[in-house]
Amino acid sequence: MTYCVGMMVNEGLAMIADTRTNAGVDNISSYKKLHVTEVPGERVIAIATAGNLSVTQTALAMLAEGVRMPGHEVPETLETAPTLFRAAQLVGYCLNQVRQDLAPTVSADALKVTASMLLGGQVRDGRMGLYLIYAQGNFIECGADTPYLQIGELKYGKPILDRALRPDTPMAEAVKLGLISFDSTIRSNIAVGPPFDMIVIPRDGLRGQSRRIEADDPYFKDLGRRWSEALATAHRAMPPPPWMEEQVQTRPSISAVG
Repeated sequence: MTYCVGMMVNEGLAMIADTRTNAGVDNISSYKKLHVTEVPGERVIAIATAGNLSVTQTALAMLAEGVRMPGHEVPETLETAPTLFRAAQLVGYCLNQVRQDLAPTVSADALKVTASMLLGGQVRDGRMGLYLIYAQGNFIECGADTPYLQIGELKYGKPILDRALRPDTPMAEAVKLGLISFDSTIRSNIAVGPPFDMIVIPRDGLRGQSRRIEADDPYFKDLGRRWSEALATAHRAMPPPPWMEEQVQTRPSISAVG
């Protein structure tokens, strides 16, 4: 399994993906799941993948070779897509095509193959966007009400984003929240682990800033430690449940019972 998140705020877009792939606790390996197509000054498009590795890799390979969409003779790629929306259509088409091609084999072996992708970025003269693309080829777009999208093992990292991430959150704070969501996830799920790949794309900048965060990254380790300490301090500062105090006060003493 994996965990990927995309966060779109007023300043731009940040996407983070882990690299862990496992087929059981004794078969764990790492594969890059954040793929970037960039033409500086013209476009930058990032894709994060989750689910069956063979499905996502095959879909990306199809996309790189060029996709002939229904009704169009000329193959299209992420480098030629006129808009980010069109790029999302191309990715959705490839995912669905792979799923259909595998359907007979999967059914015969009684296997369930799932995959999903996040696609985000910007094409020149277009607006920045972030999409969640499902295996069936359909997709949804990130909006201001919930300025993030997740795929994979999302439940452990979701609460911090729900509580703290807003469209006006500064980009540096958004990246911090994203990394905290990863720290929370890896503490609760062995299927997610470092290293993490990250890209930050300033709005209208048309250039991405990529970084790999290893397990021993000083900032990430310090962030996790500080977050744990902050949670412990916060819960200790909160008052106990009032009904627990009432039970203690009304409990009969040993002498009274005797």
